[in-house]
Amino acid sequence: MLELYNAPISTCSQKVRMALAEKQIDWVDHRLVFSNFDQLKPEYLKLNPNGVVPTLVHDGGVVVDSSVINEYLEDVFPERPLRPANKIELAHMRAWRQFIDEVPTPSIRYPSFNAYFVQKYAHYTDEEFRQHAMRLPVRRDFYLKMGRGGFPQAEVDAAIQRLRDTLERMERALEKTQWIANDMFTLADISVMPSIVRMEDLSLQGQWKDLPRVTDWYRRLQARPTFAITYYPGTRDLGPTC
Repeated sequence: MLELYNAPISTCSQKVRMALAEKQIDWVDHRLVFSNFDQLKPEYLKLNPNGVVPTLVHDGGVVVDSSVINEYLEDVFPERPLRPANKIELAHMRAWRQFIDEVPTPSIRYPSFNAYFVQKYAHYTDEEFRQHAMRLPVRRDFYLKMGRGGFPQAEVDAAIQRLRDTLERMERALEKTQWIANDMFTLADISVMPSIVRMEDLSLQGQWKDLPRVTDWYRRLQARPTFAITYYPGTRDLGPTC
């Protein structure tokens, strides 16, 4: 049995939900609510001491980190593959996935947190916020840097520039292949998808208006039946209670 502990609005959870949908794997949905700090409750921390989502439980075995989970799903459920068979092409896809994990995935957090998440802490005192941040196993320094008032505009602008750099890299790649790493739809496309969706939710879709291949890629991505399964109602509703 497959169980996924995830949050509807979590970009990393969205990556795994998309992979599960593409592979047509049945799974049990354990939904965590960030506003309740479900990810920090003792019972969840026993599964994932990082205090983040998602977490996959497969027949009692625990797998954490969205990229690792998606690779695990490929290893265990090779049907309906999301990785190319050719080893060089596979390495190319993994290089893309690594770039995505290092550049756009952390970058999207800056405008996201400023636009939505800081509202959750408006009623906190500085000391209450610091105490909350100190509870976060892997996000402590990020939250302390953000503070109750959010990130400075210069840091948000730098993050948006990194996202723009990613889009330009995608545009160049899409000159050669139908999807960003290969002619087949792969984990690379799934990995970058949540950052692009979140950019649209932040009204940043103008960042790719002059990139026709990225525009077409996004249109084709949204047309996949699995996109609607991944982004069910409520998964893009961000606000003070997210």
